[in-house]
Amino acid sequence: MTTPTASPAPVTDVPAVIEETARLVTDHYVFPEVGERLAARLRGRLAQGAYDTADPAELGARVTADLQSENGDRHLNLKFHPEPLEEGEGLADQAQLRRRFTASLGGVPRVQLLDGGAAVLELAPLLFRLDWSAEPLSAAFTLATRACTLILDLRGTVGGDPDAVAFACSYLLDERTHLNTQYFRDGDRYEQSWTLPHVPGARFGGDKPVYVLTSGRTFSAGEELAYDLQQLGRAVIVGETTRGGAHPRDGWAVHPHLEATVPVGRSINPVTGTNWEGTGVRPDVPCPADTALDRALQLAADASTPQA
Repeated sequence: MTTPTASPAPVTDVPAVIEETARLVTDHYVFPEVGERLAARLRGRLAQGAYDTADPAELGARVTADLQSENGDRHLNLKFHPEPLEEGEGLADQAQLRRRFTASLGGVPRVQLLDGGAAVLELAPLLFRLDWSAEPLSAAFTLATRACTLILDLRGTVGGDPDAVAFACSYLLDERTHLNTQYFRDGDRYEQSWTLPHVPGARFGGDKPVYVLTSGRTFSAGEELAYDLQQLGRAVIVGETTRGGAHPRDGWAVHPHLEATVPVGRSINPVTGTNWEGTGVRPDVPCPADTALDRALQLAADASTPQA
């Protein structure tokens, strides 16, 4: 017998939710002037009655549209969660994340050897926090080491941990390599991301061909992994332009079912001096996402065929 799922708690104090969201955006958004304007917009829209709803999903959608109205920052949300959230700063619900981690075999739902010696390694739905994901990522990359070609499927990778990005890149590069720099508003500080000098298991290495599959769903940490490898000339990106979210964010529960997610930093690639925010990662070989695997396999076969 299935236990009925309780309905989400209604929003009984909408002004308090809006005011707290506005405060968080003002205090933490990586672009302070934009944050102040967005906070003023939320307060103005509240006064106009734009948020007159007790439905947390509907309120989240309305506020998110206003938060993204100025610069389209897809990491800036009032995000609805069907399950109750933990209160406080940081990721709002570790239990939900842990369930997704377990259900996806640690974020590596597929490792498969195809005809012709190409290994497909799918990372989805997230590049989970490294203290969870190091073991499954290491096992998957080590298993794929003996393949002649690696196809990294990021079509369903919709976010994750920058440390997990660096960990994955470490299996595909021979030398210690600067991947990314993140600027954080808090403390006006910069943090660099580098590949690791040593990894568990075996490296695929920096010489054999790598193809990365992308879709219009690929987002955030999935985009960083594709972008880092592309800008280093280490992989050929095949598929669709990604969603375009390059800002690391934090999250705060402002209601039992609503999380204010606010970008607290921005990425700076050491090759381009910029990032993929708003533009997405543009593929080297554009094609529909559902044909990207076949296209990559054909590219790999063509590359291995001796020229007449």
